[in-house]
This record gives sequence, structure tokens and C-alpha cells, in this order.
Amino acid sequence: IAEAVRSTFEPFVELVKTWNLPDWLVHWGHPGNMAVVLFAMGGYGSYLGLRIRLSNDAEEKAKAKDLHPKLLGGMFLFFALGATGGITALLTSDKPIFESPHAVTGFIGLALLTIQSLLPTLFEENPGMRTVHGLLGSSIMTLFVLHAALGLRLGLSF
Repeated sequence: IAEAVRSTFEPFVELVKTWNLPDWLVHWGHPGNMAVVLFAMGGYGSYLGLRIRLSNDAEEKAKAKDLHPKLLGGMFLFFALGATGGITALLTSDKPIFESPHAVTGFIGLALLTIQSLLPTLFEENPGMRTVHGLLGSSIMTLFVLHAALGLRLGLSF
């Protein structure tokens, strides 16, 4: 699969190389952007999820219910786009793709986010799915913190 992705990305990678971007930007642009998405959107979105479950204030709950899926849906979108950015950064630097624990945790995280995004459709039929949603969401955030640490280790390795 890595070779198929490499050949698919190759025209774009060659285009990016012609931009003569600073090495530090190619190397640290992806992790910098993804860290902001994880901690700002993911952190606040997770906080809002807790407020939905724990708040006794109807107005606060309503605002959290409105913003929570928007923020975390945006996080999911940026993570999916970020995966392509990470792959592009590695290929631009002539590094292997899909061979690190960082790549594995990224794939698992995106797969779990896909499942997570479908769970709210089951809330009315099965209110217990709200608990599953909360536990899975917390687990996904923990996984992405580990993913960030593994990415930092990967970034420092070259």
C-alpha cells in the first residue's frame, strides 16, 4: 500500500519540492498544525462533551451540544487532511511512510474517529451509547496524545 500511496502522491510531492519551502517548515509544519488542532479543538471539544454530561445549567448544556459536534467534526476533518500533509512531508524529505508507530496510531485514531462520528445516530434508540461515545472519545484523545509524542520522537529522529 505504501508504494501505491507514494506513486499517487508523487506529482504533488514534486510540485511541493519546487516551492523551495524552508526545511524547518517542511519538517515541523505538520506537527505544529496538528498539535494546535489536537489541543485547541480536541481539548475544548472534549471539555464540551464533559459539560454536556455533567452540567446542570440548561443553557450551558445547549451551547455545548451545539458546539461539541462542530468542533470535533472539524478536528476530524483537519486530522484527515493532516494525514495527507504528514505523508507529503515525509515523501518530500525522502523518508519512508507507514513504517512508524506514529503512522499506526494515526490510522487507528482516524478509524476510531470514524466510528465515533457514527455513534450519535444511535443515541435515541440506545441511550447507553452516550456512555460508549464518552469513553471512546476519551480513549481517542489519549491515543492522539500518544500519537503526538510518537510524532515528536519521529520528527527528532531525522
